Amino acid sequence: MSLTVQTEQRGDVVVVSVAGELDMATAPQLQDQISDLLEKGRTRLVFDLAEVSFCDSTGLSVFVRAKNSTDDAGGVVRLAAPQRGVLRILEVSGLVEVLHTYPTVDEAVTAEEPALD
Repeated sequence: MSLTVQTEQRGDVVVVSVAGELDMATAPQLQDQISDLLEKGRTRLVFDLAEVSFCDSTGLSVFVRAKNSTDDAGGVVRLAAPQRGVLRILEVSGLVEVLHTYPTVDEAVTAEEPALD
């Protein structure tokens, strides 16, 4: 299965819509898109996962690297609308809180910044 990645600017947030299977074979494609966005100074990213049917540890690592890069640049990464199977992987891995996961893209785009501890 292939992966498709599309981006849409919404104010100061870039919504990255991902569709297909996110695994070892397809993760580099998403990583390249993220790198391009970061090089252009886009550090507020929402990943729309509604059409992601599968995500393995390689896919998860792409999101963690994106979060680390945006944190360093004063930005933010949020995940939105993961399907049940993908949400379960995020929950089991403990990343659902770390990656600030929201039920919808609109909620992720408009969410207030989490309070710093």
